Amino acid sequence: MKADYNFIESNKSSWNQRTQEHYDSDFYDVKGFVEGKSSLNPIELGLLGNIRGKKILHLQCHFGLDSISLSRMGGEVTGIDLSDEAIRKARQLAKDSGTDTRFVCCNIFDLPDYLDETFDIVFTSYGVINWFPNLDEWGRIVSRYLKPDGKFVMVEFHPVLWMFDTKFERVESAYSREEPYISTSQTYTNASEAGKEYVEVTWNHGLSKVLQGLLHANLRIVDFQEYDYSPFNLFGNMEEDRGMYHLKDRKGMIPILFSVVAER
Repeated sequence: MKADYNFIESNKSSWNQRTQEHYDSDFYDVKGFVEGKSSLNPIELGLLGNIRGKKILHLQCHFGLDSISLSRMGGEVTGIDLSDEAIRKARQLAKDSGTDTRFVCCNIFDLPDYLDETFDIVFTSYGVINWFPNLDEWGRIVSRYLKPDGKFVMVEFHPVLWMFDTKFERVESAYSREEPYISTSQTYTNASEAGKEYVEVTWNHGLSKVLQGLLHANLRIVDFQEYDYSPFNLFGNMEEDRGMYHLKDRKGMIPILFSVVAER
């Protein structure tokens, strides 16, 4: 089934507009990355394990920092993103970094029109599934690109997190719902500054939808975890503890992330 291009084109435009802002931000630290810094975090590194010599498909790679980091670790990596501007930056960064990371520009639902092979690992992380209305279709894409006995790894923000306002004083959104949220907001790299605003079309998906999307695609869930911390200071008001951020005065009370490992 082809995806609804109304939301895809709207979100593609939004990501094209914000790519340069992200690229220039301290949040992504492109200068440090080109000099050798990895963009990957301990959570995903632990779940991925030894990737040397593995073929890896990175879905929704933005401008490629994680994809290139995986290449530096010895993986044979292909990154996918719908943003033309992001993929243009990714290809230049791969060249500047001296890696052979491959990048494909398309939305993931159309990926079979662009890529016909399978991978040892399919990987995706941090703010990815909220852009899709249908996680069964998403799960089929994941399954389509895994080799027999291949592994899917995802780390994502917990759906409970998005129920609250940024101060965690009141519930503002549904835990899970079919209808999209259409909003205009600043991007996450300038949370404390007056920056441009972008239109977004997103969905809240409860954990059951995420897991069922994979199970319906005949994938086997082998690991599921929840975390009360994040490698990112999401709202500018979180407390840091050994490189990880917790909700101020609510440590251990609200889940921030979850991870899934599945096999074909």
